[in-house]
Amino acid sequence: MSRNILITGGAGFIGSHLVDFLLEKGHDIVVFDNIEEQVHGKTDNPPKYLNEDIMFIKGNVLDYDLFYSVIKDVDVIFHLAAAVGVGQSMYQISKFVNYNIMGTANLLDILVNRDHNIKKLVIASSNTIYGEGKYNCESCKYIYPNFREKIDLENGNWELKCKTCGKILIPVPIDEENPLRSTSIYAMSKRDQEKMSFLIGETYGIDVTALRLFLVYGSRQSLSNPYTGVLAIFCSKLLNGNAPIIFEDGLQTRDFVNVKDVCQALTLAMEKSQAKGEIFNVGTGIPISIKTVADALIKKLNPEIKPIITNKYRVGDIRHCYADISKIKEKLGYQPRISFDEGIDELIQWVKSQSGKIEDKSQIALDELKNKGLL
Repeated sequence: MSRNILITGGAGFIGSHLVDFLLEKGHDIVVFDNIEEQVHGKTDNPPKYLNEDIMFIKGNVLDYDLFYSVIKDVDVIFHLAAAVGVGQSMYQISKFVNYNIMGTANLLDILVNRDHNIKKLVIASSNTIYGEGKYNCESCKYIYPNFREKIDLENGNWELKCKTCGKILIPVPIDEENPLRSTSIYAMSKRDQEKMSFLIGETYGIDVTALRLFLVYGSRQSLSNPYTGVLAIFCSKLLNGNAPIIFEDGLQTRDFVNVKDVCQALTLAMEKSQAKGEIFNVGTGIPISIKTVADALIKKLNPEIKPIITNKYRVGDIRHCYADISKIKEKLGYQPRISFDEGIDELIQWVKSQSGKIEDKSQIALDELKNKGLL
């Protein structure tokens, strides 16, 4: 059945792929996006990769009346619009709270107080709301740690230890019942998006689903945005002949999920009745170290370069976090289809097509973190 779908932030990396995914299924799409300069550069126009078979409206989720005008004639909303950047959120606090919390507040206020036909709201949340992942101590069982101790980080003791017995903790997959121990304003704002949306959904009978996306990668991710995902930042450096900079010892792990698998999960959240009122992790369930990522990209983009392992830390960084995806597999039939090797090959093809167009701005972000005492 064809649906009228609104994608906030639909001109971005994930949103543009979701557009393609949904158009193939015969849906009518409206994209609402403010064309953020940090992501798209100095332009008022949507990116060339955005499919033209949609209605595009340039605007901000903080503009209540304009936002309502694009909501009133659709029946499904994918709310992807957000300010993104964990480190940046720690000193651009007002921006992140306004975009992520107040923008969502406008959306929910409209759903409560204005006429509309919304049947489904899907919220793009983030794995960052968990903070440190889930760990196992062979003596003390499962542990959900808070921040790592500053003294340990200063001494290069990167792995977490059990506070009861002192043994090194072993990371295990994190499920949706894990405590939320957010370590950044960005993470807190995504947590609050979830809580607000479910509260209003339950109160007013709106079908809401939240997907906690782990580290999404793929083509179209902004290579000139120094606050974006680690793969894009590394690619930008390598395209400009610069070495990827790795914090700590490079053995910290994350769950890297291809954007096409994320689109699969988003679509299932809309289509499956079992998604109503539920929260799902979206990842692969496979931990990959940051050094492994850097080595894979170097091999394909610039084999003469070696990564710079700083043995320094960023305030708020976590050590390990990867997804337990058993819930979304069982309830919605989600199955990651793109292996990391396959996804990297596709990413590299796109990155090479951008050669000569990309400026490495990563030092700007590092300088800002250092100036704010976060590095």
